[in-house]
Amino acid sequence: MLTYTALRAADRDSAAMHAAAPEPVERDQDRAARLVEGLPFAAFTLGPDGRVRVFNTAAAALFGVDRARAVGRAIIEVIPSVDLERMLQAALAGETRTRDIVLGAVARQRYFGVTAQPYESGAMAIASDRTALLAAERMRSEFIGNVSHELRTPLSAMKLMLETVLISEDDAEARALFLPQIQGEVERMIRLVEDLLDLARSESGTLQLRVERFDLGDMAASTVNTFAHRADGLGVELELDAPAAVPVDADRGALTQVLVNLVDNALRHTPAGGNVAVEVGREGADAVLRVRDTGAGIPYADLPRVFERFYVVDRSRSREHGGTGLGLAIAKHLVESHGGSLVAESVYGTGSTFTMRVPAPAGLSVSPDIKER
Repeated sequence: MLTYTALRAADRDSAAMHAAAPEPVERDQDRAARLVEGLPFAAFTLGPDGRVRVFNTAAAALFGVDRARAVGRAIIEVIPSVDLERMLQAALAGETRTRDIVLGAVARQRYFGVTAQPYESGAMAIASDRTALLAAERMRSEFIGNVSHELRTPLSAMKLMLETVLISEDDAEARALFLPQIQGEVERMIRLVEDLLDLARSESGTLQLRVERFDLGDMAASTVNTFAHRADGLGVELELDAPAAVPVDADRGALTQVLVNLVDNALRHTPAGGNVAVEVGREGADAVLRVRDTGAGIPYADLPRVFERFYVVDRSRSREHGGTGLGLAIAKHLVESHGGSLVAESVYGTGSTFTMRVPAPAGLSVSPDIKER
């Protein structure tokens, strides 16, 4: 039979055991915290008081937040977004919401897709950076819109001209006026489709380069000769400066296309009496080709975008001279497929310079550098 003293001792031991063991709620909260922490994507939780309970490693990396400083703070202190705060307040009230929030200054805005929902008597949010995805979607939409516009405009004009010719029956004057214009529009659409195919191949990485060793200066001379008659007709002086051989291991056809696009672009934007110069030389380990013009130049705000698809500084002038807005984008991809670079420099009102660099074969004698002007 237990004595009173023994019973009291047993009660004390039992109380001590219960005190040492965590409560079920605390165990559940610890387990939930470990679960959120182990998630491979950005996630964080709030307690019923609206303060951060768990901020996992992925969330800290995504938002650039110190995890230790985040815990225990109001979410607006951790991530300065009123939209996010409202989403989490709704989640604390039992509502699930999904939307994009925007963080950062206008020039460096980032878009985060966030889902906030009730969780463990509080709320949980999961997030992902959607900036690149949304940018790609905008580019896709702009691309489709630009292609549609470039095709719809000539097709509408051709339809109108053909209807006029058909209505006119045997009107020789109508045929003489409209049929050459229809032919010109057809040729422009063919160029557009060919440019689109070239761009698709170069962007997808399926372009097969036929690498051979040739003299970059010799290729430039052949290309300049093909533009000589056009330059004369425009009243523009076209000259080549290639004082010595510059061997390259590259696809001759691809680099010829690059130079054709650069010279064509320069001639289209250089008025009569101006000058377009093609220069070839070697600078360090690079073979360098420059196309300089004394045309209108490129406004500073437009300069970073000149290699974008369909981006033209003066669309009306481009249409007048047959440009598709794809030539520079194609040229840049072709040069980069050779491990090189293509950059543009310009002072508005005084002209532009486009510089192509590709690796020159190692172990060859160095030809004279291009003279800087």
